[in-house]
Amino acid sequence: MQANTASAPPQLAVRDVVVRFGGIVALDGIAFDLHKGEILGLIGPNGAGKTTLFNCLSRLYTPASGDILYDGNSVLSRRPHDMPAIGIGRSFQNVALFQRMTVRDNIRVGAHAASRSDFFSDALHLPWVRRQEAAVDATVSELIDYLGLGAVADLPVEGLPFGTRKRVEIARALAIRPGVLLLDEPAGGLNHDEVGELGRLIKSIRDDRGVTILLVEHHMGLVMSISDKVVVLSFGRKIAEGTPAEVQQNPDVIAAYLGGPAE
Repeated sequence: MQANTASAPPQLAVRDVVVRFGGIVALDGIAFDLHKGEILGLIGPNGAGKTTLFNCLSRLYTPASGDILYDGNSVLSRRPHDMPAIGIGRSFQNVALFQRMTVRDNIRVGAHAASRSDFFSDALHLPWVRRQEAAVDATVSELIDYLGLGAVADLPVEGLPFGTRKRVEIARALAIRPGVLLLDEPAGGLNHDEVGELGRLIKSIRDDRGVTILLVEHHMGLVMSISDKVVVLSFGRKIAEGTPAEVQQNPDVIAAYLGGPAE
C-alpha cells in the first residue's frame, strides 16, 4: 500500500520548525509533509539535526517556532507520554528496552502505553479493564509471531543478540498500533543480512499493517531501496527533498556528503 498524495492532506506535517540551543540554531525552518502510506527517509551528515527533529516529533524537545501537525492537529501542547495514545510510535537509536524484563513484557509495556486504564480501574478489576487486558494479550502474541520472536518471547532481553533486541523494540513501538512510526537508525549495528531483513520488515509494516513510516538512517542502501521520498538535512537546514533517484543526483546533497562545494 503505497501513498496516494495527489489530494489527501498530510498525515504528519512539519511546518517551519526552528530549534535553538543557546546561540546555536540546530534546526532552521524545517518543513515537509508525510502522507499516509509513505516511507520517508530523513538523512544527512552527522550533526545535521536529524535526531533533534525526531525529538521534536516525539515531544522531547519544543521548537522555538513553527508547528508539527498530526492528522491536522498541532502536537506541540502534548507531552511525550501522550504521543502513543494519539498514534505516534518511536524506536530509539540506542535500544531502549527494559533489560531484565522478558521480550513479552517489553512488548506489553508498549501496548499499555496506548491503553486508557489507570491504577484505580486496574485495582477494581472492572469488566472493561479485563477486556482491555485480553486485547493487550492478543496484540502482544500477534506481534511476537509477526516479528519472529516466539523462541525468545519469555527470555530476558539482556543477553539477546543486538539484532533481536532491535526487533523487540520495533514490536514494542507497533504495540501501540501507531498511525506513524518513527524509526531512529534501526540499521545501526546490524550486519548485511540483518539490514536486508530489516528493509523487508519495514516495507511489510507499511504494506501489511498500513503504518506510515519516517526513517532516520545512515545506511544509504537501505534508505534508497525502501523510501518513497527522501528529505536531506545539513547543518540544520533542509537542502533537498524528492525521490531517492532525485536526491542522489542533487549537487547540494553530493557536496554535503563529500565535503566539497556544489557546482
